[in-house]
Amino acid sequence: MGVYRQRLRRTSDRHQWEKDRALLPEHERRTTGATERDTGLTRDDLEFQITFATEPAGADLARRFGVARGTLLLRRAYRTRRRGDTAPLSLITSRLPYDLVAGNPDLLRPENEPWPGGTHHQLSTIGVEIDRVVDEVTVRRPRRDEAKVFGLRPGTPVLVVRKTSIDTTCRVVEVAEIVLPGDRTELVSTTRLHRWPPSARNMTRG
Repeated sequence: MGVYRQRLRRTSDRHQWEKDRALLPEHERRTTGATERDTGLTRDDLEFQITFATEPAGADLARRFGVARGTLLLRRAYRTRRRGDTAPLSLITSRLPYDLVAGNPDLLRPENEPWPGGTHHQLSTIGVEIDRVVDEVTVRRPRRDEAKVFGLRPGTPVLVVRKTSIDTTCRVVEVAEIVLPGDRTELVSTTRLHRWPPSARNMTRG
């Protein structure tokens, strides 16, 4: 009998859901987060492991952020698992410009995680509103450490989401990499289309 692995369903409308939550009162923001939404689990079902560090931006991250190489970044690593499981649901590495988030010292303390309202609310405390999020999804073979931590069978790929968050001034404020096990993850993308005006609908009948 195989070992049950918690499934995760990540939808494209999660970004608007996360942004809307940033405006809710704190007691409501504390009740649930994006992981709970993706899995159907409750906060009490989850165990969180979070580490913070600083690092200079290498060539790739400097290009993505539009900053000079060597610019100091805050690196946040999240490993969330269902209580009692050994495998995490995902491996998330988030980076933000250090000088930006240092505007609120509370954002530099890992003991304040998981933050009610997530990154949207964190950035709102320093006057930043995220305007759009770009997700780039690729599939690759897992590294040896990833295969081990996820408990993957040989030949099982991982999904990698490279998330770029851009604020209302067109500034990149976060670059995150989310590594997801391919055997228990579902990605759902919804594209909302603009409706035709009445005049255009009449033309299609001609």
